[in-house]
Formats: sequence, structure tokens, C-alpha cells
Amino acid sequence: MSKRISLTQYLIEQQRGEAQIPSQLRLLIEVVARACKSIAISVNKGALGEVLGTAGSENVQGEVQKKLDIIANEVLIEANEWGGHLAAMASEEMEGIYLVPNRYPQGEYLLLFDPLDGSSNIDVNVSIGTIFSVLKKPEGSGVSEQDFLQAGAKQVAAGYCVYGPQTTLVLTVGDGVAMFTFDREQGSFVLTQENVRIPEDTKEFAINMSNMRHWDAPIKRYVDECLAGTTGPRGKDFNMRWIASMVADVHRILTRGGIFMYPWDQREPGKPGKLRLMYEANPMGWIVEQAGGAASNGHQRILDIQPSQLYERVSVILGSKNEVERINAYHAASAQQQR
Repeated sequence: MSKRISLTQYLIEQQRGEAQIPSQLRLLIEVVARACKSIAISVNKGALGEVLGTAGSENVQGEVQKKLDIIANEVLIEANEWGGHLAAMASEEMEGIYLVPNRYPQGEYLLLFDPLDGSSNIDVNVSIGTIFSVLKKPEGSGVSEQDFLQAGAKQVAAGYCVYGPQTTLVLTVGDGVAMFTFDREQGSFVLTQENVRIPEDTKEFAINMSNMRHWDAPIKRYVDECLAGTTGPRGKDFNMRWIASMVADVHRILTRGGIFMYPWDQREPGKPGKLRLMYEANPMGWIVEQAGGAASNGHQRILDIQPSQLYERVSVILGSKNEVERINAYHAASAQQQR
């Protein structure tokens, strides 16, 4: 790009243009972006900042917390609680919702975030990231957990920041997907790609193959066909990629296409999936859809799922549209055979 456009300028243009985002939403996104800069600094310091390793605690879902999980969570809360844009926040790392303290003005938005996705990769210096989702607070005084339980289709902004060789912020406000790269000399995010599009077809899939024996029949069928290559029913060779960081895997798909799968499996049959609907699947699903892809749980569009609890889990299949639709068709065929 000949002209360097900052995140602030991009958002102001979105505010004035067809998207017509409210000024309070623009300011909220800018605050989240500033928090991501701070998190990026902590991530980059690594062992020098004494931030590696576990914190000796567990989050509300019984998962061992890394030191950086807690640091990132605190950075996001402290950055966002005083600006007057939010009524409340919810985090994958906290129990219940976090109300904006009474000493600060309350805004009209709700913020949900996974402060540091891919925590298992922290100590081995592999890309990790922050995922966030913004909802409009329902009318009425006060805020309750119920106010957060909105379908993903009602999001007004979503994004993620991936901390890798470059720090990249990916954002949608419902008018396509834009990517911004953090310029350390300027201290700001600079627009580096607009109108990101995911190819409808792909030769690349991402899944944790170690769980193969636990998968449902439609997922086994799809992966087996990919592995069969040119001699199989798909008639082409596929590559497999798996980073074990949803942010990194989805970022690769946005960059060059592909499909990401974290499906239901038989290890915990009572759980509909592993990933969190509100903190991971909804924001990532909307970003992928805005880039021309699709996001499904195998049976329905992820953004149409009505959440029943704050930490609800879901099966996730997202990426290149034609591949997601193929897996949906396999699930439908399997369900028909079982009737």
C-alpha cells in the first residue's frame, strides 16, 4: 500500500462509511488494540520477563493457568474498565462476568475475550494470540450473565491479535475483514490488508490426528478422503497442518485458505465439543464468514447457535466454504442413515 493507514484512521473511515460504526464502538476497539500491544510486549520478553511457566492455579474450567494467561487477562480488564464504553466483560479465565466498577461510567457494550489462546505453545515460542468479541448490551438497567448469552450473529465487532514473527491484529465490524501489522517504530497498528478473502476450495486441513480413533464417522470419512490423495474420491493431494493454537491455525486459513476442525469426539460424549462458543467459536466464526468462508458445528451455522451458558462448548469446523459444506453434508447423510 502506498499510503500507510493506521487503525484509528481505518476505524474513523468505517464510522463515516457504510458500516457506520458508533463512535463508542470505535473507541472500544482502539482500547482493546492498545491492550494487545501491551500483551505483545510481555509475550516477546518471554523468559527475560519471567513470564513463562505455570502460575500454580486453575481457571474456572479446571485448566492449569500459565503466568501469561493471568497477565493478559489483567491487562485487558485494566485497559477497558475505565473508558466508559463497556457495561461488563467476560473472560475465559474468570468465573462469572466482570461488571464495570461504579466509580467509572458505564457504556452500552459487552466485551468477551480469550486473553491468551494457545497457552500450551507459550513456553516453546510458537504463535499464540488474543481473541475478542463485542456485543450490544440489551436495553434496561443493570447487567446480568443472561445479557451475554446472545447468538454470534448479533456480534457488532470481533477480532484477534496473533503474537508471532509479526504482531497482527485481524478485525471485522461486519463490513469485511482487515489485517493490521504492529509497527514498533510508530507504536501503532497499520493497515496491511483489506477485504481478506478465503478461497472456497483448498488442499489443506488442520486437525489433531492423535484423536482420530475418537472421531465421529463423518469426520473420519472426510479425513480419510483427504489422506487418500489423488487415488481417492477427492482426486487431489492434501497437506495437513496443526499448530494447536486456534489463532495461528485460523490466521493461516485467512492468509492462504484451508479448513480447521476441532470436532466432537467420544472421549467426553456428553460435551458438544472442546472449544468455547462465546470466546472462540463465535468471534472466529464471524471473521471467517466475513472473509467468504463458513463456520459450522457439523449440523448448523455456529453463529445461529443460541448459547445457554457463558462457558458453553461447541464442535468447530471452519474455513474454505466448499469444504465446510462437504462436512455438513457428511453429517446430514450420517444422521439420515441412523434414522
